[in-house]
Amino acid sequence: MPGKLTRQIIVDAAFEVLDDVGIDGLTVRALATRLGVKAPALYWHVKSKQDLLDEMGTEVARRIARRSVDADDFADALRVYAETMRTEYLRHRDGARTFSGTALTDPEMLRGQEDGLRRWRDRGISVERVVDAFEIVTAFVVGFVIEEQERTDESRYSLQRRDAAVGPEYPLVVDAGHHIFRPAQERFDAQLGVVVDAVAQGTRSDMGQ
Repeated sequence: MPGKLTRQIIVDAAFEVLDDVGIDGLTVRALATRLGVKAPALYWHVKSKQDLLDEMGTEVARRIARRSVDADDFADALRVYAETMRTEYLRHRDGARTFSGTALTDPEMLRGQEDGLRRWRDRGISVERVVDAFEIVTAFVVGFVIEEQERTDESRYSLQRRDAAVGPEYPLVVDAGHHIFRPAQERFDAQLGVVVDAVAQGTRSDMGQ
């Protein structure tokens, strides 16, 4: 049976388990049950749960890379990257919690960054500036999506209950709550715009604009 398994089959099944039970329920035993094998059979391919998560995170990184575009404007490149990352994280239950912090297992994913780094460097943006910009945007997306996925429980997050708890005597706090509870896409677009504008401003000075 172990010989019939591949890493891709295992990773695909792991995504299914994740979507069914979440990151806390994603165990090697649960995955083995899904695949119809004994847990030791999986260790031919993945050494531990963290190894499995790294493989899953690498697959998500591939998806993001495939959807990336060669934008002429650095801010546009950051925006597309952020929107693509959020979309991919939202495809799976607990996506942001699961995939953030995972290590890439495919060296080709790292080597594939060479052309992009060279292109921005040739346009006057240092490698260090590019890395910092993308890490800042990554941190924003991860944090936003973690909150977005956690707030789906209406028994815990209710604007009406918040309004009632605060009371009309505190109108500014009530207004702030309504701003916080606006649709996730609207919040994401607005807040991403603030982040990207701030990050991209430094690169404009590098490029003499």
